[in-house]
Amino acid sequence: MAVVDVIKSCLDSISQISEHVEGAILYLDSGCTESFQFAGAFPVLLKLGVRAICSLENMCSLDSVVNWNSNSDPALKIVVMTSRLLSDAHRYILRCLSTHKGVHQCTVFTSISELAQSAYPDSPLGPDAFHEYEILLLQDYEEIVKKSQKKASHPEVSNFQESLTFEDEGWSRLTSSEEAVSHSEATSSGKYFFGDSHTEYLGKKLVVLVHHFPMILCPFSPKVFVLPSEGSVSEAYLSAKHEDSLSPGLPPISTGVPPDGDDVPPGALLTAHFLYHLVAKMDLKMEIFSLGDLSKTVGKIMTDMSSLYDVGRRKRSAGLLLIDRTLDLLTPCCHGDSLVDCMFSSLPRRERTTSYSSMKGSKTQLKLVPSSLQRAPLDVQIPLGKILQEEKSDTNDDVQIPLRKILQEEKSDTNDSQLAERIEAFLGGWDACNSSPETVDLVNLCNKVHDGKSFLSEIQLLNGSFVSTETFRGTPFMEAILDRRTKDGALLVKKLLQETLRRQNITVNVKIRPGFVTKSELQPMIRALAKSQSSLIRNKGIIQLGAAVLVALDELNSARWNAFASAEKILSATAGDTSQSLGAQIGDLIHKSTMLGSDGDKKTEHLQGLLSFKDALLLMTVGYILAGENFPTSGSGGPFSWKEEHFLKEAIVDAILKNAPVVKLKFLDGLTEELEANLNRKKSEDNIEAFSDQLEFDDDQWGKWGDEEEDDDDKNDKKQAYSDMQLKLELLDRVDNLFKSLHKLSTVKRNLSLREGTFSSESNFTGDSDSNKSLIYKLLIRVLGKYDVPGLEYHSTTVGRLFKSGFGRFGLGQTKPSLADQNIIMVFVVGGINAAEVREVQEALSESGRPDVELILGGTTFLTPDDMLTLLMGDSSYM
Repeated sequence: MAVVDVIKSCLDSISQISEHVEGAILYLDSGCTESFQFAGAFPVLLKLGVRAICSLENMCSLDSVVNWNSNSDPALKIVVMTSRLLSDAHRYILRCLSTHKGVHQCTVFTSISELAQSAYPDSPLGPDAFHEYEILLLQDYEEIVKKSQKKASHPEVSNFQESLTFEDEGWSRLTSSEEAVSHSEATSSGKYFFGDSHTEYLGKKLVVLVHHFPMILCPFSPKVFVLPSEGSVSEAYLSAKHEDSLSPGLPPISTGVPPDGDDVPPGALLTAHFLYHLVAKMDLKMEIFSLGDLSKTVGKIMTDMSSLYDVGRRKRSAGLLLIDRTLDLLTPCCHGDSLVDCMFSSLPRRERTTSYSSMKGSKTQLKLVPSSLQRAPLDVQIPLGKILQEEKSDTNDDVQIPLRKILQEEKSDTNDSQLAERIEAFLGGWDACNSSPETVDLVNLCNKVHDGKSFLSEIQLLNGSFVSTETFRGTPFMEAILDRRTKDGALLVKKLLQETLRRQNITVNVKIRPGFVTKSELQPMIRALAKSQSSLIRNKGIIQLGAAVLVALDELNSARWNAFASAEKILSATAGDTSQSLGAQIGDLIHKSTMLGSDGDKKTEHLQGLLSFKDALLLMTVGYILAGENFPTSGSGGPFSWKEEHFLKEAIVDAILKNAPVVKLKFLDGLTEELEANLNRKKSEDNIEAFSDQLEFDDDQWGKWGDEEEDDDDKNDKKQAYSDMQLKLELLDRVDNLFKSLHKLSTVKRNLSLREGTFSSESNFTGDSDSNKSLIYKLLIRVLGKYDVPGLEYHSTTVGRLFKSGFGRFGLGQTKPSLADQNIIMVFVVGGINAAEVREVQEALSESGRPDVELILGGTTFLTPDDMLTLLMGDSSYM
């Protein structure tokens, strides 16, 4: 029987659209680009005959002449693949068509199904969404063609920027700058392709086709996946703002009343449609189970979408377990023993491609949720271009992966440096054609490389990512380290580096210590593999992975990670004692964090093990969640007494006053500038006072001058004291709001549903080693052991409901299926997962004695502790 493989299913789906993409210029939006990078789809697309793969949001005039030479005809087909709603992607699709005026066919593939497009709140499309969009896109394109032809025959006609007008509220309009770009690109492309006769092609009827392509996901391995960070599904809000909500990026706190009807968040709707079509593409028949209010809503939507035709088809049976992330907020907030989690937290991420504006018609939504929910991109950045630079000084290094340090040689290869200059000068010359018709001085561009002022330094020439599967030439490195602990994963990477060196017959003079991984061991091996250009390209994957491990194990990053882990262990142990001791521990962490932030960068080198104030707030979040589990209280007063919480509030206020320049959190919006001004004023006063103490004055010499100014000084002091008091009162109000959110967190219990049953009485769950495990681990242990799980709801299929309501009266009722009876189980966490949970899922399978079970783990996004701080206290929170 075939093994379930998410990556294979994704690549097979791409192969099925070969007739559409062959000979076409393919445009991918940022979500599809991220998905195909993880799935390794780019080589497959090129094999299918794609002429070129371009960015939808960042298109330029070069796209028009790609693959253009004397022996090839202009491209007559454009294919657009988007992970967004058609209404959001419309302006970019239209810009493509206005640039490529000679195309005869435009095919649009969207990951959002036709039913979801029409059911999305305030959508401008109806039930026949795809056909409606084909007509609307064709109408807008023909309007551009007519105005372009009119302008060609009447030069006095107003500027082309007026051509893009959409009266429908549902469609986003291009900004003036974007329209100007599209105009310049369109006219230049017309010149390249068709010369003076390009208007002949504009008159031909354009064929527009819209299809559904559901397999837009980011697979970390054949059994683990998340959704693209810049897709509509992951960015749609999961909860509106109300008393049980924490963040638009997290499900609401479960109260036993799942949202229904108009209260269903768009994120739940899009997630249900995505999962429904995903399992259909994988040829699976799902038995759906859910835990948590929003998961129950998702399961109900999926069940309502099922039909007798779907149930009757011969498919492999599988179980789908939906879980709300808010049932276990502790696991993603903590710094577990996972190499991948550590790397994702240590490495910089790719900057977001663009910000899609919200639809104009969504006025009601904008009152309840932020204008956009921005997920952190999944693509980490490894600037391999720095390998090719000759600079010996690291003083100007960006706060990025320090590959220049990792791969710095005493004498750099001159050819490598020249290659970097040539690539950058070449790309710079092409880019200059967009802004100036004058000849580009490539010598000056090369000089910019040496001066470190090149525009390409911002996008980091030849960037790489250790999660790109096609980079590894089919070797599943990412899959191998995904479920590894930090030490085990680093040892595996060292072993892979050694094996690569052995295959390349490269000798490295380095002393290897078995069972340990150090910088002095990894760095020479990476240098040796990157010494020549051919070796660098051939072994780019393992070089990137080794460099990422070096950054994760760097002294500063590892010290911070270990400090977090130690503090979390102390909080967990203290939570088993009393609330007073836990509160005192949290307060101590806050006080210690001010030692690092108040003195700026001078003490950073000496206090690498200490955590910043933001880090202390994340630990306080962990502490409140632990307090809610161990010290439950009635009402909304929180898990601590008034005195204990007052002590914490005073500590927070004091820390903010000392760390005003570095505290950028949502609950301080509008107050940051005043706090910074107050801190700067106090620093200047302290400097003046210190300076005045060094001067000795003769009081009699100045006579009455000091007495005359004394009254003015008293007035200023009183006025300043009043201002300081006002600022502190305002800050106290903000801190009170912060603690109201913390009270919500204390009501979210990691084992909320499991506490209702006999969780603690089972022998399988009484061990201390299991107390810190994630909810997914505990749930799988219980499910695979065939124990009842209170709160777990089964969603009956169409046939099941028919048996229950109809044939059940004749004794032909259908028994409730068990998740443990399935050989294929997909667990999807609505809100996101982390790598520690991937390892614990494998541990649960191993400990349950069910090696026959194929388990797939998915989530809305990949979460790091910093992401959780953003969701709970940052710009993506409801605080």
